[in-house]
Amino acid sequence: MSTHSVSRRSFLALSATIPFSLRALAATSIPVGLELYSVRNALKDDPMGTVRTVAQMGYQCVEFYAPYFDWTEPQTKLMKKLLDDLGIRCFSTHNSSSYFTAENLKRVRDMNLILGSKCVVMSSSQPKPGLDGWKEVADTLNSAADQLEPAGLKVGYPNHEREFAPVDGKRPIEILAKNTQPSVMLQLDVGTCLEAGSDPVAWIRANPGRIRSIHCKDWSQEAGKGYTVLFGEGTADWKNIFAAAESVGGVEYYLVEQEGSRFSEFDTAKKCLQTFRTQHPA
Repeated sequence: MSTHSVSRRSFLALSATIPFSLRALAATSIPVGLELYSVRNALKDDPMGTVRTVAQMGYQCVEFYAPYFDWTEPQTKLMKKLLDDLGIRCFSTHNSSSYFTAENLKRVRDMNLILGSKCVVMSSSQPKPGLDGWKEVADTLNSAADQLEPAGLKVGYPNHEREFAPVDGKRPIEILAKNTQPSVMLQLDVGTCLEAGSDPVAWIRANPGRIRSIHCKDWSQEAGKGYTVLFGEGTADWKNIFAAAESVGGVEYYLVEQEGSRFSEFDTAKKCLQTFRTQHPA
């Protein structure tokens, strides 16, 4: 019997002793990150230090937002090196609609490729009145997808409250979903969906495979609270949201997002992650 055969057999035997739950976890664990708008003041003052602090909290990825567009190429490369050194990822960036012009989109593409990003998300839009305005937004997203996908980048769009508010009897988010190609990610912002009176679970189930990331932002209908509640303190049914996202939605990563709370930016981010881990263990 060859040494190679014994080594391979021994390895397989050893692998069999590892609990299935641990092996399954390694294959199925979904990373949780932070949308860096949550720590926007710290990020403005010290981008590198902020990302380092976020990683030390235990976040596994980050989502940069519009200001990253103003970085130089050397700054962007330094940030990518930091991400690599910290062992975290940038899976997506949030981008102003003005970045989706032919000229700006090339810069967006290049910077996202440097960062190792997988998806370029249009953070918001300013559509013309009526449903036709939303169809134009869909056309812009499709055009961007056609230009970015050859480079390995996908395109996405997040909902806000107004995308769930009916226009001429139709919700704009439904227009966007229907008129964009399936590769366009429908990034679910849970808090704004709830504020609009819509059901996040129903929306996930209506769009299988397209909810590839979720902004885990809570919301409370109590006066004076709104988005200032921490993750887990609002009305979101996280258990069923996670279940739908992972069984139907095609979620690839979660992003905690906070617009402000009674705590500092860093304390808020840390507390939200701690609660997230109790409701969605790693």
